[in-house]
Amino acid sequence: MFKIPFLDLPPLRGAAGTVRLPGSKSISNRVLLLAALSEGRTVVRDLLASDDTAVMLEALRALGCGVVQEGDTVSIVGLGGNLLAKQAKLFLGNAGTAMRPLTAALAVLAATQGGSFEVSGVPRMHERPIGDLVDALRGLGCAIDDLGNPGYPPLRLHGPSPLALDTPVRVRGDVSSQFLTALLLALPLVATRDIRIEVIGELISKPYIEITLALLARFGIAVRREGWEAFVIPAGSKYRSPGEVFVEGDASSASYFVALGAIAATDTPLRIEGVGRESLQGDVRFIEAAAAMGAEVQAGPNWLEVRRGAWPLKGITLDCNHIPDAAMTLAVMALYAHGPTTLTNIASWRVKETDRIAAMATELRKLGATVDEGPDWIRVQPLAHWQAAAIHTYDDHRVAMCFSLAAFNGLVTPAAVPVRILEPHCVAKTFPDYFETLFATVTADAADIPVITIDGPTASGKGTLADEVGKALGYGVLDSGALYRVAGLAARRAGVDLDDGDAVAALVPGLDLRFQDGHIFLGSEDVSARLRAEATGLLASQVAVHPQVRSALHQLQLSFRRLPGLVADGRDMGTALFPDAPLKIFLTASAATRAERRYKQLISKGIPANIEGLREDLEARDERDKNRATSPLAPAQDALLLDNSALGIEESVTQVLDWWQQRRPF
Repeated sequence: MFKIPFLDLPPLRGAAGTVRLPGSKSISNRVLLLAALSEGRTVVRDLLASDDTAVMLEALRALGCGVVQEGDTVSIVGLGGNLLAKQAKLFLGNAGTAMRPLTAALAVLAATQGGSFEVSGVPRMHERPIGDLVDALRGLGCAIDDLGNPGYPPLRLHGPSPLALDTPVRVRGDVSSQFLTALLLALPLVATRDIRIEVIGELISKPYIEITLALLARFGIAVRREGWEAFVIPAGSKYRSPGEVFVEGDASSASYFVALGAIAATDTPLRIEGVGRESLQGDVRFIEAAAAMGAEVQAGPNWLEVRRGAWPLKGITLDCNHIPDAAMTLAVMALYAHGPTTLTNIASWRVKETDRIAAMATELRKLGATVDEGPDWIRVQPLAHWQAAAIHTYDDHRVAMCFSLAAFNGLVTPAAVPVRILEPHCVAKTFPDYFETLFATVTADAADIPVITIDGPTASGKGTLADEVGKALGYGVLDSGALYRVAGLAARRAGVDLDDGDAVAALVPGLDLRFQDGHIFLGSEDVSARLRAEATGLLASQVAVHPQVRSALHQLQLSFRRLPGLVADGRDMGTALFPDAPLKIFLTASAATRAERRYKQLISKGIPANIEGLREDLEARDERDKNRATSPLAPAQDALLLDNSALGIEESVTQVLDWWQQRRPF
């Protein structure tokens, strides 16, 4: 997952392949809490790995649950409705699916069993209203103290205190369905008699309540429903573990790839696995909205296939009460429509991770869109002129993901522009590998994929600088100097005659080569140390004499120009391999400085060395490289010279990034 200040998306042109969705956030955190409240062990499979589930798991550990996690499978030994810990301070990040139900569960447990619990989160969580849930719990008899602004976290939940179970519990339903979900999950813990919950006002996000009811039934709680106005927890209700629960894929996350198919899958459908027509989640109905805008959608039990139908897309007017989270994606799809798109009944956007109506309007306007907004609606006009924009994500995962679709603007305008996503790591809340998944399913013209070349003499620090710049930008890295060694090593391992140039060259396209954090991987094996061995150097010399091997390696290097971008280091990256690179660096340092650095490296590894001998060797090698018949060592005409003789690596990286920023349109 990218952990960088920004991620630049070049113009994207097409989409194809298969996407496997991460587990549903809504289902994951509900199931974790239900397992924790039940007696016995529950094995949860295909659990979403995200920030929200991480804070829930940590909270359950603090409350005394047995938690064992192996990959996406978690074993929970529940409390059986009995508090093991009577005091805890729980930090719940920005996870509403943890804050609201844990508040309710701990409030009723503290009331009946005693204890004191504090729940808090990030600053934005302390701005998200919880007053309607707190009012309902206080009306029931729970003791809850405001530790900050009344009606918002942080809160202290304590007891014992008598509960009034003989009168209905009343809660507003028109702000967030999570308040009702919290009560439905908590009240079976104290159902010594029938407990009636009455909803005040129009209940929004009804599909999320359907998820809650379905999962309660899995854990042995048969809630009686009277329309959407009242719910009754039967007397004697008790949580029973089903033993094993599978979490289906996240339907809200599916919306980005449904939209992707509608925009860019022109040859074959984009397949999305993990949700389908049998999904518990209401957001799967996003496919109806996408179809109304022109997408062609087929649905199986747990899969979807989507391709472009009408183009441009069709503008629509839609009541989005049933798909509140996924509806954000429609606002970006609207940029590709031939008429205005109006999304209504979305007041809940105002109290999510950010004020999503304001956020979407602000960022859409940056791209050049005309946007109108109201208390519970937004209208987006089609875009006539696209502008390169840096999208502020407000630490909101859904803002980051849906605006990635703006990078397909080249499909509707000849003057395609890149899109910058600020703080892209916020997608970790629900889809940590979102951008990696996106890049695996989309295509771009090679000329649109940015490349930074870093050339220079031996021991100038090219490799280290390339690695650090690549990390800072989220770009891939190419260490061209290692390729002949890799080719020689691979040929020897395959039993290929190193004098047979055609046979060695035939191996090159199939090399599964990866550069990461200063290491070189061939397949899953770290071969960095092996490549530095003198014997491997001799192998490289043997294969380098073959023109067909050099040609094959040339093509291999070009293939590293992949999304979202590349940092390539070597001696002729800017002159021979990527002459169109928008930024070319020629890195140098005095031979004396380079000899001193090499000396320190060797001594630190226990290898004897002589500084003077190293300097003479580097000077001789520089001379040979400058006078090579093929691709002699020299800066490209438009390269920027960077002498790092007196610079540390951080200063060098900062300089390269400053030059890069000057070349970007943001």
